Amino acid sequence: MTSFATSLRAALPDDADSAALAGRIWRPDVNGPAVVAIRGGIVFDITHDVPTMRDLCETPDPAAALRSAHGTAIGALDAILDNTPPERRDPDRPWLLAPIDLQAIKAAGVTFAISMLERVIEERARGDLNAAAAIRAEVNRLVGDDLAKLRPGSPEAMHLKDVLIQQGAWSQYLEVGIGPDAEIFTKAQPMAAVGTGMDAGLHPNSSWNNPEPEVVIAVASDGRIVGATLGNDVNLRDVEGRSALLLGKAKDNNASCAIGPFLRFFDGRFTLDDIRACTVSLRVEGTDGFVLEGSSSIAKISRDPADLAAQMLNAHHPYPDGAVLFLGTMFAPIQDRDAPGQGFTHKYGDIVTIATPSLGRLVNRMMPTDQCEPWRFGVGALMRNLAARNLLR
Repeated sequence: MTSFATSLRAALPDDADSAALAGRIWRPDVNGPAVVAIRGGIVFDITHDVPTMRDLCETPDPAAALRSAHGTAIGALDAILDNTPPERRDPDRPWLLAPIDLQAIKAAGVTFAISMLERVIEERARGDLNAAAAIRAEVNRLVGDDLAKLRPGSPEAMHLKDVLIQQGAWSQYLEVGIGPDAEIFTKAQPMAAVGTGMDAGLHPNSSWNNPEPEVVIAVASDGRIVGATLGNDVNLRDVEGRSALLLGKAKDNNASCAIGPFLRFFDGRFTLDDIRACTVSLRVEGTDGFVLEGSSSIAKISRDPADLAAQMLNAHHPYPDGAVLFLGTMFAPIQDRDAPGQGFTHKYGDIVTIATPSLGRLVNRMMPTDQCEPWRFGVGALMRNLAARNLLR
């Protein structure tokens, strides 16, 4: 099994020296968070210029603002990463946080054909892991597994919808997968996400769950997509499979939203087209020796990231502090872990690594939600802390 510390230290993108990378750390000496710039492997506190990551995202050119911000050197990035895992943290030294703060945390669901079919299977299985294999074969027989070229909302998609209704095979997941309207839901509350190196939460009531490796885009309040990072939209398949109305219970739990390691802003070297072309890899390593690997190619997404952002934030859905949006995943793990035909589910202690060369690595250990660090520092605490430091203006 790869060392957690080794995986964690490989956080930076391949071209980090030329990338506009921002993050957040916890500074024990001020008992609060700081917005930081990553420059040459050193972490610089730029909170005096941009008190929150929201403020940085709202600037006309976040990459330029980040590069011009005055900063105080806090220490080497490797040392701060090493101090981030809760089980070995020195509380008197800084550690890394998720790279967002006041933004709404939203997610797009069913944006890839493969994940769409898996949602249909969840729905039909009603959360029963043992029934999934047989249902998967039947759904593939009716629908097929190559819908990537079908444009949602197109006449061809609407014709397919009519055919499926006639065959009694229609599903609410097919509706958002090939219909005109994307599924956009709230993944977590602002300030609730955990960053790289921290424990990510699995509710103990779940026995069928999985990671969802995704690109997360940052969208300013005026609709501009200003940057991107990585995310794990931890999913409880049995809970959502029982009823789509349990989506909140399946998605929004303590530490169940992991984002990081850093927010990379768009500039002349890195654009939305780089996101459209990237492939996100996933590796799960268990303490039982189990290894799962997979990938998700954004090029195969059914809805363009710009369309998803526009469906999330618009005149009907304003977000004055901006938002971040999980773009969805085509990766749905079905590899058997225990008994044949039972597919994949997490075990506590799993190390999940989500990576792509342009955004770096997000690494988390899966633990029960009630054993992860509880979320206690919210928006009110942030405002009081910044006010005490004379940073609000």
